[in-house]
Amino acid sequence: PEGVEEVEDVEDGVYHDEVEIEDFAYDEETDTFSYPCPCGDTFTITREDLENGEDVARCPSCSLIVRVIYNIDDIPTICSQLKTTKSSDILITN
Repeated sequence: PEGVEEVEDVEDGVYHDEVEIEDFAYDEETDTFSYPCPCGDTFTITREDLENGEDVARCPSCSLIVRVIYNIDDIPTICSQLKTTKSSDILITN
């Protein structure tokens, strides 16, 4: 059946959630996307991982993982949009 191959790539086989890449925060300095984990830490995945086809963001503090929903061709645009959003948020708050 389709989909079984995807699950085999993940040790636990169970995603905590599926999250759109647009919902992640992007840190331009570290080239890393992050998303809050219920444990209080954050799920992270690097831009390089995404460009290599990875779709699993892991939390370093607990065993939870999330599947990142994205189109590999949109990564440069998404990085620009998230970076722009971050900058405009700073401008609005000042």
